[in-house]
Amino acid sequence: MTELEETFKELEKTQHEYWNVSRETAVFMSMLIKISNIKSALEIGTSNGYSTLWIAEALSHTGGHLITIEFWEKRQKIAVENLTKHGLIDRVTPITGSAAAVLAELEIKPDFIFIDANKAEYIKYFELLKDRMPTGAILLADNVLSHKEKVKPFVDRISADSDFQSQVLDLPAGLLMALKIK
Repeated sequence: MTELEETFKELEKTQHEYWNVSRETAVFMSMLIKISNIKSALEIGTSNGYSTLWIAEALSHTGGHLITIEFWEKRQKIAVENLTKHGLIDRVTPITGSAAAVLAELEIKPDFIFIDANKAEYIKYFELLKDRMPTGAILLADNVLSHKEKVKPFVDRISADSDFQSQVLDLPAGLLMALKIK
């Protein structure tokens, strides 16, 4: 077992405490990043860095870079320690703060976005990012089934947007996948 795999296993033990994605969702994201040759990724909701490690490791295959935003300084510190331990910190720019406030100031055009933060703010994140996403960009949002009512405004909004094609995938907690088509 590799050292990174050992870290994944350790972090999976704290999945409920840190609200990490499932391994199935993480593996899916990793494969999607590699298949799509993602170069510019954005993660909203770093937590302890479980999904961040998966994304950064995948980006090490594509030559890409990740910006990850986390509200809680303590969680961001743990994530940075994990990324540093595995030599992936050079692939990542960690930012601590309110995601909506950071996104309002951040000038990026990500071709991959992963949202797993304040469920009630998913729609706000989408509104801040949708016009910055190039055609072909992929957006993933976790917890669209486990927190269905909280994310309903977001799911309804992106589903009705003719610039996006979206589908809810039956992965643990529910994962919305959207492709910017124009």
